[in-house]
Amino acid sequence: MKLTSAREQRFSGYPVSPGIGIGPVHEAAEPELLISTKKLSPDEVPAELMRLEEALARSRHQLQKLKNRLAALPEDSQAEISPLLDVYLHMLGPSRLLRGIRTRMQEALLCPEAAVQAEAEAQAEAILAQPGNDRQSRARRAEEVRELSRRILRNLTRQPFRSFTNLAQGCILAAQFLRPADAALIQPSRFAGIITTEGGADGHTAVMLRALGLPAVLGVDGVLETAAAGSLAIIDGETGEIVLNPAKASLEAARKKLSAQTRARRALAQLQHLPAQTRDGVAVELQANLELPFELPMIAESGAHGIGLLRSEFMFMNREVAPDEDTQTRIYQDIVEAMDGDPVTIRVLDWGSDKEVEALSRYLPEAPEPNPALGLRGVRLLRRHPALLETQLAAILRAGAAGPVRIMLPMVSVAAELQATRDILRKVWRRLKRRGERMAERLPPLGIMVETPAAALAAAHLARHADFFAIGTNDLTMYTLAADRSLPAGMKLYDPLEPVVLRLIRLTTEAARTADIPVSICGELASRPQATPLLLGLGIRQLSMHGNAIPRVKQVIRANTLTNCEVLAAAALAAESANDVREILAAVM
Repeated sequence: MKLTSAREQRFSGYPVSPGIGIGPVHEAAEPELLISTKKLSPDEVPAELMRLEEALARSRHQLQKLKNRLAALPEDSQAEISPLLDVYLHMLGPSRLLRGIRTRMQEALLCPEAAVQAEAEAQAEAILAQPGNDRQSRARRAEEVRELSRRILRNLTRQPFRSFTNLAQGCILAAQFLRPADAALIQPSRFAGIITTEGGADGHTAVMLRALGLPAVLGVDGVLETAAAGSLAIIDGETGEIVLNPAKASLEAARKKLSAQTRARRALAQLQHLPAQTRDGVAVELQANLELPFELPMIAESGAHGIGLLRSEFMFMNREVAPDEDTQTRIYQDIVEAMDGDPVTIRVLDWGSDKEVEALSRYLPEAPEPNPALGLRGVRLLRRHPALLETQLAAILRAGAAGPVRIMLPMVSVAAELQATRDILRKVWRRLKRRGERMAERLPPLGIMVETPAAALAAAHLARHADFFAIGTNDLTMYTLAADRSLPAGMKLYDPLEPVVLRLIRLTTEAARTADIPVSICGELASRPQATPLLLGLGIRQLSMHGNAIPRVKQVIRANTLTNCEVLAAAALAAESANDVREILAAVM
């Protein structure tokens, strides 16, 4: 870090944890990692393999020690980092990564350092090269492999890890990057905020920093090159703005914003135990989406009444084979018990297309599909491999003894898919009864994701067979507009506020109301407070979202009347474009 100017300078990055931080900037640099690339002679291989095993043992010990230290961290942080450490510990066992490293040493005669680096990079690149649109997920998995390899390399070379203990109390921690294991070592009370020049709003590090509650902005270009150690800075974790060497007016504005945010946070906290209902008394059920178990504490603190979407794919990640019935049952039971009587809606495996899972790769077609987004995915793949579906259904039925569960099918387009799955569910129920397994007294509700135009248009027919609907606005928008979220921003084709998408939502809610079955929204649109009045006006009375979004959505619900929401929805349905809808929403917010 060096000082190029004492005048006020502004930078921007990705906001990942809201709040205002004011303090001196100090960098926590990671010591450079020096790697040998020498070749081995055949006689050296046994000894070098032993050196690798010693480094692996040290890595396991460090990760276990880090898990033991989690008790000193905030509860949310414990829940975030623990599953990730389990992933690393799994890869340090009999994994493909270690098999590849040993093979490179034995066959290519690479030294351990070179073998670790080469194999980890090859596997990371293979993950990134997988087809599909879920690039963020693939990037996260690739980084997990690279991160573990760096730990092994530091233990092989006995080079030091990064430390934060020598940084000044109350400073803004600045770094080129932070890894989740780094974030686990941060004591929130020591720092005013965190800035990195690399990273983004997604991934384990971002979630970790949000759990710590520190203002954090990642991907801020130029700060480390500009700021001298001790330079005063303001960090705004909501807008992503960094003010270096702030002028008096900027400092005063930041202090006022800090005071206002503190008052707003207290007001949101007071909403937790208040009902989610409009000013004219219409109740709305707010539930949470759950992608990984570490999010459970955040859900509990959010005031959510149940889990509206449990994405079960996490159980199959970072495994070479699919988990068996007992393993799945234990995981579901833990989640159901944690919800303490609130319902848990479990979506069965939604994989295929862009959602690659190593443990399930042998079930996919050998030849790449010409159009994966329209090919074998979700319930279509499960019906081709009924043993997988039956195992998952059996685990859910057994977990239902611990509390109320619902089963949700992804990518349903026609009623036959739902009817066939219901037949399988009944068959599994009878088999478990013969085995004497403990279950709920009745079969759990079986519902569907409405995420294709076909399902929305056929909602009235599907409602005769489904126990509930959950509208997935992400895929519904993509399939309706034939546009992916990864399209260049200038094209502006993918937009869930397009009136044609809203009309499909309205068709679905009307069909559900006529059939007297529940209907919810669990896509990204549910978490946008500015869209909440529109969704209520379209007939939605259940919303499922990330736990952090619930207080703000509840705040909007309590500030509106259903009559006003219905007027707003009518105007949006008659609009010509998503931009027109946004203008309508902005006028009432």
